[in-house]
Amino acid sequence: MNIKTCEKKEKSTAEFIVEVSQEEFEAALSKAFIKNRNRISVPGFRKGKAPRKIIERMYGASVFHPDALEMLAPDALKTVEEGSELRLAGRPGIADFEVRDGGEGAEITVSASLYPEVKLGEYKGLSAIRPDTEVPESVVDAEVAEVRLRNARIEKVDRPAIDGDVAIIDFEGFVDGEPFEGGKAENHELELGSNSFIPGFEEKLLGMSAGEERDIDLQFPEDYAEHLAGKPVVFKVKLNELREKQMPELDDEFAKDVSEFDTLKEYKDDIRGKLEKSKLADSDAAFENALVDKIVDAMEAEIPDSMIDEQQEITTRNVLGQISSYGIKPEKYLQMMNMTPEMFRDSMRLKSENQVKVTLALEKIAELEGIEVSDEDIDNEYKEAATRYDVELDKIKESVKEKDIILDIKLRRAAKVVTENAVAASEEPVVESPTAVKKPAAKPKKAPAKKTAAKNKEGDETK
Repeated sequence: MNIKTCEKKEKSTAEFIVEVSQEEFEAALSKAFIKNRNRISVPGFRKGKAPRKIIERMYGASVFHPDALEMLAPDALKTVEEGSELRLAGRPGIADFEVRDGGEGAEITVSASLYPEVKLGEYKGLSAIRPDTEVPESVVDAEVAEVRLRNARIEKVDRPAIDGDVAIIDFEGFVDGEPFEGGKAENHELELGSNSFIPGFEEKLLGMSAGEERDIDLQFPEDYAEHLAGKPVVFKVKLNELREKQMPELDDEFAKDVSEFDTLKEYKDDIRGKLEKSKLADSDAAFENALVDKIVDAMEAEIPDSMIDEQQEITTRNVLGQISSYGIKPEKYLQMMNMTPEMFRDSMRLKSENQVKVTLALEKIAELEGIEVSDEDIDNEYKEAATRYDVELDKIKESVKEKDIILDIKLRRAAKVVTENAVAASEEPVVESPTAVKKPAAKPKKAPAKKTAAKNKEGDETK
């Protein structure tokens, strides 16, 4: 086989005419005949015994053409992939098939997407906001407070319930005087103020003491389960026991208990250092993304749909894979989001298109800057990946293609060229006009508690 013609089409596509010689075509027809002869009935012949010419005369000369094309297609695609002087984007496909007059060979039309020609504007000397990396003391204190809360002791108390207590309760819900499924539980642990039950439930437990019983009149939210939404409900509740969180003292002993440090100051300094490192990484990423967005906005490229389609499949697969890693089945996640697989895939389109544009822009910068990747760079990248994911080096090399490693390195280095030659602007504070009339602050609305997994097998409907 050989490429006869190549014609560029719109939106970075091209059509190739691949010539199939008479010998190649005849060989494919013979294989198609052998594949199908046992399934074709011809009067006067047992199945599989009728000559090819007789079958073609009876069913038409093209009877074996579809199977012959199927056999010729891989070589035709390979001919285009290896013989084209144009850079292809993705795998080409068969568009048409035509047999020459007299059966003297054939022509296969192959359609392929071309790597788009990219024209960039300026990519050096750009300016973008670099978010502040300062970590306020209040943020460090909040981190410490969270750890302190996790290490609090729970102790039984004999007094009226207050916000933050853990109440051990029995309850049963009634709608129209009848109990409903999932509305009953015994010895259920409920942290007051957690908003894990429907609005109003936890607030009406405040002031109760151990042994006390109370009827709580509420109404289910309008966006609740359909059979209960908006309905009035009465919960009969008994408080069995009340527990209080005893917070540990915030001192050096606390630091020793929760960390490898001897003093509270050392522990807080370590937290601040980690927060600063994380905030710096976020700031760098935001700065880089803002610069690359400017480059993409000014870029000119006719991107074939197939490139976006391919990235869309990768993005969809990666996102669903990440969801699975959290222990959530993709089918369950889509059900929770009220989306079909097609709807979810479509939602990845814009993100995928942007990813393609970013890759093309950075790849063009790497080309213009003459960025090269050495064998040592590739080896180091594989070794770092093996260490990071705790996987054997050979397995990493099997699962990650070298061309993908090379592209990733080039893109990172191209992005570095952009950031190192850019100007970082600080975030400007918002200054109010001295004549502006200040509106009174709106009172925050309390959102209905979301339904969460129950700690007990019963009681799901109230959460």
